Amino acid sequence: MSERRMTAPEFIRMKERGERIVVLTAYDFPSAAIAELAGVDALLVGDSVGMVSLGYKTTLPVTMEMMLHHAGAVARAAKRALVIADMPFMSYQVDDDDAVRNAGRFLQEAGAAAVKLEGAGPTVEIVERIVAAGIPVMAHLGYTPQSVHQLGGPRAQGREEEAARKMLAGAKELQDAGAFALVLEVVPMDLAKEITAELRIPTIGIGAGPHCDGQVLVFHDVLGIYEGYTPRHAKRYAEVGELMRKAIAEYAGDVRESRFPTEEESIR
Repeated sequence: MSERRMTAPEFIRMKERGERIVVLTAYDFPSAAIAELAGVDALLVGDSVGMVSLGYKTTLPVTMEMMLHHAGAVARAAKRALVIADMPFMSYQVDDDDAVRNAGRFLQEAGAAAVKLEGAGPTVEIVERIVAAGIPVMAHLGYTPQSVHQLGGPRAQGREEEAARKMLAGAKELQDAGAFALVLEVVPMDLAKEITAELRIPTIGIGAGPHCDGQVLVFHDVLGIYEGYTPRHAKRYAEVGELMRKAIAEYAGDVRESRFPTEEESIR
């Protein structure tokens, strides 16, 4: 693994070389630092921060100021990984000039190196404008969380022939608009395979099967931080949440039973 700083153009070269791309979400300095040491290629500061870190039911309440705050923390920890920041709901949908300005804030104020936008259609022209301003853009198709109410919930997209055709066309339009990569979320694996084969830019899958050029998962899902529901497409590589609970419970017990602090932990 190279120690050089990862860049958006390097993503495309990795696809050309047949190298798989590893992306993980991160929302703060310590999680980004751990992921960086583990050798991920990119850190996605997702607007999923609203759900996994801030307690919201959807990503919709997340604002630009929230995202700049979290993206800055992640960027300060990243030495090699490419830092990509989600543009939150209504930060790019209303006005093209605002979209470019908001995208630029992630680079100028937070230190991110790229931004991510959801959808095709009207978003294609916005991607083109942002890229023309010198800002790398990762695109996102399939289940797009900012459209949760329009889609009727977190459902797989592209199952029907017409929907699949439309998604493939949108993927090509986003590529032509200058996107350097495309996230495919909760998409049938055969459609993801077809889109991956048709594009020059890499696809990053999440619930889209094994044929994408790379994969992204949520930090908290990988580590098993929360008990209960885990998305079908996620794999828990550890049960860190249970380890944390046990450690804190042990600390609480030591305090209540006067086992902590001892003379060893006391100042003389």
